[in-house]
Amino acid sequence: MSYKVFIDGSSGTTGLRIADRLDGRPELELLSIPEESRKDLHKRAETINAADLAFLCLPDAASKEVIPLVEPHVRVLDTSTAFRTAPGWVYGFPELHGQREKIRQANRVAVPGCHASGFICLARPLVELGLAPADYPFTCHSLTGYSGGGKKMIAEYQDPDRPVLYSTPRAYGLTLHHKHLPEMQAVSGLTAAPVFCPIVDDYYAGMEVTVPLRMELLPGVTPQAVAQALADYYAGEALFTVHPLGETPADGMLAAGAMQGTDRVQIYCTASPDGSQMLLISLFDNLGKGSSGAAVQCMNILLGLPETAGLE
Repeated sequence: MSYKVFIDGSSGTTGLRIADRLDGRPELELLSIPEESRKDLHKRAETINAADLAFLCLPDAASKEVIPLVEPHVRVLDTSTAFRTAPGWVYGFPELHGQREKIRQANRVAVPGCHASGFICLARPLVELGLAPADYPFTCHSLTGYSGGGKKMIAEYQDPDRPVLYSTPRAYGLTLHHKHLPEMQAVSGLTAAPVFCPIVDDYYAGMEVTVPLRMELLPGVTPQAVAQALADYYAGEALFTVHPLGETPADGMLAAGAMQGTDRVQIYCTASPDGSQMLLISLFDNLGKGSSGAAVQCMNILLGLPETAGLE
């Protein structure tokens, strides 16, 4: 069976990566519109409605503008932040317990944010399993490559005349009001948003998300229990690897770009010698499981195709 698929916003970073992953798949027919109609709202809506499934790789406002014109039966995967906590939309993270079946039955799926994916995959299981209370004061640092900022940021970083400080890590979201915070809180089941510090650095792709834990705030919970709970939670998931407590690369360093070019996630769990502190780390590609790879994975589920088809 062949499915008609349309990528609205196919010229952006996310849209291009999705198109790469769909290229050459005989079960998919990619629809397109003329370049001059790329910003024509009604032409876009007409093409979306001719598809079995559409990816919206657009700014929030553009997604919100076209959705009212989309017929209810068309399956839509939106990659913006517009609908990630909206009623009637399913969050596209199939590895979370119960989420895969919700995605399978949905017609409106919001693809998770990159930073959010790294945090949620660490925090959600702890809250869901009762190892951390919903009011635990989570903190998160997230290091990303500059491709996460889209075409504009990519051009800035690749400009030979860029400012010298672009060669150093740069923290942003300094007002603690980052656009991923609503989904980080809601999907993790928290009563308050985490303290979140995103950082962009001078490399193209790859993400390293760290969540520290103070074990005295989790009475009766040990680092071993946390590490085992994460391993059990993601057991059997093709795209997840959870390393045993304390297992790290031989040099004791974790490079943020280690998963670049893949659609997989690696989770590391470390602890202080006395067990009073713990560090949870997720490594993945911000353009892979943090964006385009996650979108294609959800498409496969929605269309009843092998879940990892087209993934790297």
